[in-house]
Amino acid sequence: MHTIWHDMFALGIPVAEKILRPLVVYLFLVLALRLAGKHQLAQLNPFDLVVLLTLSNTVQNAIIGEDNTVTGGIIGAATLLIVNYAVVRFLFTHQKLEHLIEGDPDVLMDCGVIKEDRLKEELLTIEELQTAAHRQGFKSLDECERAVIEPGGTIFFVRKEPAPDEVKQARLMARLDAISQQLKHIQSKI
Repeated sequence: MHTIWHDMFALGIPVAEKILRPLVVYLFLVLALRLAGKHQLAQLNPFDLVVLLTLSNTVQNAIIGEDNTVTGGIIGAATLLIVNYAVVRFLFTHQKLEHLIEGDPDVLMDCGVIKEDRLKEELLTIEELQTAAHRQGFKSLDECERAVIEPGGTIFFVRKEPAPDEVKQARLMARLDAISQQLKHIQSKI
């Protein structure tokens, strides 16, 4: 029985190494995911999901090393959670550094015109942009005035406003329809 408890909780490597390993892996993954682009963060396709799942399995041994104890796992997990909490808090109070790490929003569509060079830079296809527009209630990209991909990967769309002439015409047509309905109603009484 003593062996079971020892195998579960006695660390095989020093505590400092147990803390340093997840810290190094965390920093590497933050940089790697930042370089992968905004699109990968929010718009996962099946290939991206497979890569993320495989990536987590790949770095597992780098985090835990030769140590498979419960204590080692708890130290590694706690280190990741604490480092992430500290980084998020630090970046919240240092907006310039956060901006440097996260990057800028990128305009994908402006004045109703798709910027294909920006789509290419973000590794987005027109079909993926169309799908994102559908998710936000647009029937087509023709309804969009502007599309911006945020640093977190979310795409924000702005609806085209109708031209003043179109609004005026729509009001006139609505009035004509109302007059037509009134005339039909009057004719039916006669």
